[in-house]
Amino acid sequence: AEVRAVTSAGACPRLTVDGRRQRMTERAGPTEAFPNRICAAALPRRAKSVRLAGHALPLPRSLPNRIVILGDSGCRLKDPLVQNCNDPVAGWPFARVATLAARQKPDLVVHVGDYYYRETPCPAGEAKCAGSPYGDKWETWKAEVFAPAAPLLAAAPWVFARGNHEDCHRGGAGWFRLLDASPEVRACPAQSDTFAVEIGGTRLLIVDSADPDDFRIIPDQQAAFTANLDAMDALRKGEPAWLVTHRPIWTLMRKDQTLLDGLGNVNLRAAVKGRDLKGVDLVLVGHVHNFTSLDFGDARPPELIVGTGGDIQDPNDLPPPAVGPVAIDGAQAQAFTMGRFGYFVFDRRGGDWVGAFHDLTDAVIARCRLHAARLTCEKA
Repeated sequence: AEVRAVTSAGACPRLTVDGRRQRMTERAGPTEAFPNRICAAALPRRAKSVRLAGHALPLPRSLPNRIVILGDSGCRLKDPLVQNCNDPVAGWPFARVATLAARQKPDLVVHVGDYYYRETPCPAGEAKCAGSPYGDKWETWKAEVFAPAAPLLAAAPWVFARGNHEDCHRGGAGWFRLLDASPEVRACPAQSDTFAVEIGGTRLLIVDSADPDDFRIIPDQQAAFTANLDAMDALRKGEPAWLVTHRPIWTLMRKDQTLLDGLGNVNLRAAVKGRDLKGVDLVLVGHVHNFTSLDFGDARPPELIVGTGGDIQDPNDLPPPAVGPVAIDGAQAQAFTMGRFGYFVFDRRGGDWVGAFHDLTDAVIARCRLHAARLTCEKA
């Protein structure tokens, strides 16, 4: 675990760890786009208290029993698409999602990627986004992540996955400076390393899928993702694992209550074809802006999509939820899918995980159970 700080001061602050002062080191100095410095410090594994600038920081738990999961949370500004970033209730509710999720007192937060959406200026005279920053710079990242998510950032440690909006054509500079797990700030073009987070009997394996094209096989991209999966296999160490990445391997399409194969990501599908995924109990992703579970029985791991953090949703996903069987990439799946803004809470129950999806009223509108690599979700 690592503590990071963004400061406009001339030097990095000091942490207080169990009553002792500890120096933070500079991760990145000021630039024109990011006129502040990023400081970092490794957190001692057995630390009992950590304070920074007068604030007590949440500490990692060796056995996190409650995990909040969300993704795809930024506000879209990409001409001609203009989301209502100035309406935190109905237009862009990420701040509401983060506040409600913080009240659940999670032990860990997992964000499955896509933080940065404000790519182009707000059109002149457009009230929905008037005054909004844009472009890959600090003010934009502050508006997209650090300001609206403040209550949830203060509630628990986070695991960050890289989304396609953090690729090197969009928000790559901010990603590598602020959120990437590597100890050094990488310069684009670059990928994030695969890494593992032990959560007690299960390992989260975070794999970069920012680059692989959804629709066209691109050999270099397929090979790069295959290499990331090879790194994941080396980190599994025989424990049950959840593969955490941004792009879904498998997706579905919905027309009213009819469900069809959504084709998923062709490069990811090709990379997993024939690969032994036994021991991967769950594939946890975002990218598609809805809440979807796919259970494939013994054919392959189940997949859970939680792309519900605040970005524009597909009108095809309007209520009610769609439930039923669907053939996806040569295997039969039992599907549950719905369009909602909100967040997902996973609670450990012995060897199982039970989940609840909360909407913007904080009502539970779907419940799930992960048991022995089988995922079932249903309307609450």
